[in-house]
Amino acid sequence: MSRFQANSPHGGRPRDAHASAASIGLWVFMGVATALFSLFIVAYVMRMSGEDAITIALPWQLWLSTALLVAGSVALQWAVGASRGRGPTRALRLLVAGGLCAVGFLCVQLWAWQSLLGAQVMPAGNPAGSFFYLLTAMHGLHLTGGLAAWTWTAHDAWPEPGKAAWRIALCARYWHFMLAVWLVLFGLLGWVTPEVARFICGTS
Repeated sequence: MSRFQANSPHGGRPRDAHASAASIGLWVFMGVATALFSLFIVAYVMRMSGEDAITIALPWQLWLSTALLVAGSVALQWAVGASRGRGPTRALRLLVAGGLCAVGFLCVQLWAWQSLLGAQVMPAGNPAGSFFYLLTAMHGLHLTGGLAAWTWTAHDAWPEPGKAAWRIALCARYWHFMLAVWLVLFGLLGWVTPEVARFICGTS
């Protein structure tokens, strides 16, 4: 019996303990990120309730980027199932597809920025424009961090996806979280007009 098993009341393997610790760490990180984005959302609503706030027309590219993030989340969820015995080759393909969709999402978001800048919507001078760049940049940075973890997971899963199934599951969970955050931000930027913000803040 290993030292780990001797000290554990339920037995188990070191990998199981590492996976459990990583899972808890990810939940904590997502909780902190949720609090951070919540503060930005509150600040956006309060700022949009001001008399000088005006709405901006969101670029159509955001619909494409949203579709890519949805596709990436679905691909990674399928990769989780495939890595648990339904086909190692399929798991690797789905894992790679999920990451490539995230890269595509970031590229399309930059395209959306370029579109807004071309329409003279600058990061300063308009509360809606300023928060658009801020919120999308914050989300992009968090997704970029997820891609770093995805790269590590893909490297670890390449020889045998089954051994990295728990890492793939954590990547999928984080992608689902990033998708949920983005859907909230997309809805916020698209539908919380100054009139709606003033109603929420009770200043209408």
